[in-house]
Amino acid sequence: MMLVQRHTALLKAEAARLGFDFCGISKADFLEDEAPRLEAWLNRNYHGQMGYMANHFDKRLDPRKLVEGAKSVVTVLLNYYPEQRLPEGPDDLKISKYAYGEDYHFVIKDKLKDLMAFIQNEIGEVGGRVFVDSAPVMDKAWAKRSGAGWVGKHTNVISRDMGSFFFIGELILDLELTPDGPITDYCGTCTRCIDACPTDAITEPYVVDGSKCISYFTIELKDAIPQEVKGQFENWVFGCDICQDVCPWNRFARPHQTPAFQPNDRLAGMTKTDWQDITEEVFSELFRRSAVKRTKLEGLRRNITFVG
Repeated sequence: MMLVQRHTALLKAEAARLGFDFCGISKADFLEDEAPRLEAWLNRNYHGQMGYMANHFDKRLDPRKLVEGAKSVVTVLLNYYPEQRLPEGPDDLKISKYAYGEDYHFVIKDKLKDLMAFIQNEIGEVGGRVFVDSAPVMDKAWAKRSGAGWVGKHTNVISRDMGSFFFIGELILDLELTPDGPITDYCGTCTRCIDACPTDAITEPYVVDGSKCISYFTIELKDAIPQEVKGQFENWVFGCDICQDVCPWNRFARPHQTPAFQPNDRLAGMTKTDWQDITEEVFSELFRRSAVKRTKLEGLRRNITFVG
């Protein structure tokens, strides 16, 4: 038991040294509570065109199907709240804060690979895999189990210490570690996120119709954006932060310490006209290592035209 505690303390200390804002442990078990919720969500077609959400149902719910002999799920959080937000005036076009800098997949994956290498050097032959949105892993469920926070009514994980502007990553390991427990839900009677969503995507507390979310329309949807949501985007052209911006817990958000998440200087000075006239060359320069590349220039132009 002492060895398990020692390994847990070693791992958490190294995660903090690497710059993660939180590191928590869960036992690698079947996600019994999430199974019926996920099934009901899929049956309502709330995933829209995100067909991948319906794939690998069993693997999503059991980490032991992703890593043979898995015993622990390590959850890490990395803050991305910016020191200075990009302009958000009535004439400014807006992108989600998570996309200001470099694509988080690369940044977190590199840090998690370093953490994995540390574990293997310090502890020995430990099998495991790194996950950052890269496989059917229910990161919010594991974050909740690890004590990182609770899942809010907008279905984002909220931390009492830092709000909700953070990325989540996991290591699934065949190493026994001391699990942390979940914390209480502190949403209370607040409904600010539900009231603020312009497309009514939060259909009830803790349930989001993904196919009605502005982030879905501007990133995941490959077809034309439906005319019935015209005028509801509040100038968001890549992602949307409305439900997080109105959350009272984000008064605890503090600026991140990750240089890679700083926006390109040119991005901060973009006017609406600059966005409307964006060229392939400018797009490539601004978003060379950014998550915005997911939409490609064609998708971004579609979004810009749609918000008019």
